[in-house]
Amino acid sequence: MVNRIVSVLFGLDYSAIHLQSNNQIITDAPTDNHGKGEAFSPTDLLATSLASCMLTIIGIKARDINVDLAGTTAEVTKVMTADPRRVSEIHVAISFNQQLDEKTQKIFYNTALTCPVAKSIHPDIMQKVTIHSKN
Repeated sequence: MVNRIVSVLFGLDYSAIHLQSNNQIITDAPTDNHGKGEAFSPTDLLATSLASCMLTIIGIKARDINVDLAGTTAEVTKVMTADPRRVSEIHVAISFNQQLDEKTQKIFYNTALTCPVAKSIHPDIMQKVTIHSKN
């Protein structure tokens, strides 16, 4: 069953529609690859999807162990390489807006690594995940 439609808007800009919710994502090629850089690039979405998935799966675990994730953020860095042009590394730095003990940080770190996007990314792409909590 089709649940997303991607279509050309103009030039190298594309629209992806999620049919169930009717939400839209616009993509554009990056400036270093013939685009204007006016929106997420497809490889930006790959890196962002990893972080979003990690936070989602951590959120599920946080409910189980009664930890409030309000204010939690993830900073994402994508590293590209050439020949062939591809993503070589994705760095995700997850910051919790509260102090977490070492055990809880380890639980969340291990949980992040089990998210479906992390498990779907090719093993040649290095995934570097760090966890930070307030002191």
